[in-house]
Amino acid sequence: MTTHHFILATAGHVDHGKSSLVKALTGTDPDRLPEEKARGITIDLGFAHLDLTVASPAPATFRLGIVDVPGHEDFVKNMVAGVGSIDLALFIVAADDGWMPQTEEHLQILAYLGVARAVVALTKIDLAEGREAEVIAALRGRLSGTPFADAPIVPTSIVSGRGFEDLKRTLSDVLAAMSPPRDLGKPRLPVDRVFTLLGIGTVVTGTLSGGPLRRGQAVVIQPRGTPSRIRSLQSHNQAVEIGGPGTRTALNLPETGRRSESEPEGVARGDVITLPELGAASDTVDVVLERSPRLVDAKAATARPLKDGTRLRVHHGSANVPARVLLRDTPALLPGQRALAQLRCEAPVFMLGGDHLILRDWAEQTTLAGGLALDPDGNRRLWRDPRQRRLLETRSGQPANPVVWVHSLLERDGIVHRAGILVKSRFTQAEIAEAVRRLLSERQALEAGEFLAGAAWWGELRRLAAEAVDREHAAHPERLGLGLTVLRAELGRQLRHAGVFEALLTDLCRADFRQTGNALQRAGHRASLPPQLQAAGTRVRAALAAKPLEPPSRKELAPDGPTQQAVRFLIETGEAIEVGPELVLAREAYDRALESIRAHLRARGSATVSDLRQLLGSSRRIMVPLLEKLDRDGVTRREGDVRVLKSKGVSPTD
Repeated sequence: MTTHHFILATAGHVDHGKSSLVKALTGTDPDRLPEEKARGITIDLGFAHLDLTVASPAPATFRLGIVDVPGHEDFVKNMVAGVGSIDLALFIVAADDGWMPQTEEHLQILAYLGVARAVVALTKIDLAEGREAEVIAALRGRLSGTPFADAPIVPTSIVSGRGFEDLKRTLSDVLAAMSPPRDLGKPRLPVDRVFTLLGIGTVVTGTLSGGPLRRGQAVVIQPRGTPSRIRSLQSHNQAVEIGGPGTRTALNLPETGRRSESEPEGVARGDVITLPELGAASDTVDVVLERSPRLVDAKAATARPLKDGTRLRVHHGSANVPARVLLRDTPALLPGQRALAQLRCEAPVFMLGGDHLILRDWAEQTTLAGGLALDPDGNRRLWRDPRQRRLLETRSGQPANPVVWVHSLLERDGIVHRAGILVKSRFTQAEIAEAVRRLLSERQALEAGEFLAGAAWWGELRRLAAEAVDREHAAHPERLGLGLTVLRAELGRQLRHAGVFEALLTDLCRADFRQTGNALQRAGHRASLPPQLQAAGTRVRAALAAKPLEPPSRKELAPDGPTQQAVRFLIETGEAIEVGPELVLAREAYDRALESIRAHLRARGSATVSDLRQLLGSSRRIMVPLLEKLDRDGVTRREGDVRVLKSKGVSPTD
């Protein structure tokens, strides 16, 4: 029998029977705090689990981790901390009270968070005798126009026991039509409880989503980036080797303490247990915000405009962070409106692109808006940049399309490391790879070494490099090309990452260019002396050719500026070889001498300077610096007064 894991959370007004219903369904009282017992209301999150079995369409067990939330308006912040990663909502509405303020606020929070499925338990139905149809119709009217408009409504009663089996069957039917929670390969466990057990150490609990965590795994505690390790895991009070998405999971983190004044680096509610490779937290997030149109008829405090620059609280996962909101194109956001915004948080938040979040007022009295993270690593300096605006507008229009997200990133940045593309997003590596493949096939992107570049951006970078080389050829035809250091400096800011310049050179040299030494040149470029130096070049060539292995010294060869420039040109182009500071040989003469020395040493094994001088018919003035160069180049090796071939020696001029 297949087992599927899901997370269910209650929702509804205070005193409508959420905790009593959970206890009746599971046998577990989710109200665990003494104060909750004394006051008779839920104050903090409570937890239980329920197994449901179905026989068709295929035998399956649904293991439900249940999060019971408080319904009182003073504890909505705790409610939000428990519903950030749920799969299914269990709305509880009392038949005698009907729709109440916190029922409405909870519905809006769930809608903002992207929860799409719900079951409604109409509790205390025994108090609506003779009015049942009327109460159900009124409730259905309240759900109209929401994601839960078609949610099944199940009348129940704690007093009579009515409806519990119907409710279980309904939950099973709804779950059977749902897909299991996605494994993104990006596990996150927002911490909602922390406690210490004697002999065990620190234990944290939360709702695991996005991927599995394993016993012994190295993890990181965000937003501080504190490394830790999982000693053991539990799910539904059972030890497990692996905890999967859609489960209530407890982690034993023995290397981490509980946060306190004495241990400020410890773990606490609001932290996230995740993997180091998923990046770091950020204090700036670019989002699209929306306000429910249902706020139009709400109380004035809830419906008043959300103004640019307002200080408020961002709820994400189990975290609650002070922030200021900057609206992009409007001075205020009204009920029923959407707008791009930047959240400038007073503490870092670990968020992925595509995450939902909630905005509540500073006093924690009202829920103001919902948001979707479009850039979890927002940049305050670039907030007004048109490129960032295009990225946000594009992503807000298609928030679930990985091709759009990758393309918008390339449109903004031009080039990115392939390994880091959308790591902080709710897309799987397979989805990201497929998006990249599609952009490559459509020629909207191209591979450049370890990078992915936008086709238009890369084309512009190639054009700038080509123009720089062409300017150098036009201004200095005697040079081999443009020095790489000069080219790198000219491209400057375009080279946004280490390694981009090398990838560019590789791409340029595939077709129209070639690298010669430390210069880049057009493939068809042939260096030539400018007219004013051609006569000097002729004199230098003639002097080198007259006595190939007994040329004049460099001072005699180039006594003035023009001939010195001509000598440098011949050396740079390889027509001449700089043997030493005072000796230059024509390339042809040097190659003949090199081959003669090699052949002699192969045959004789070793030779003195005098032997080789006589072999070439040259002087000691020539032979000593020539052999010193061959030593430097790894062709020969000096052993006392003789030279031998260096084992496997290869000259750079070969």
